[in-house]
Amino acid sequence: MERKKAVALRYDPEKDKAPVVVAKGQGSLAERIIEMAKKEGIPVVEDRELVEALVRVDVFEEIPPVLYEAVAKVLVFVRRIRSSQL
Repeated sequence: MERKKAVALRYDPEKDKAPVVVAKGQGSLAERIIEMAKKEGIPVVEDRELVEALVRVDVFEEIPPVLYEAVAKVLVFVRRIRSSQL
């Protein structure tokens, strides 16, 4: 059975050139990342292929350009969720 994986991203267009990995883990650490996100009201998006690519990025590093499009789709989705909650 494959262990659950999670990656948390931060993107502040005023500070960051690209989204930055701020946490990542698998198994119980992944569960904790997801739990903390939900507790803080941060939307959680499940995308196995994207997570597999993002776990290769070091923590506090910007995502590589090859992942910009996929992560942009996630950010648009998150923005829509947040807008609908207002």
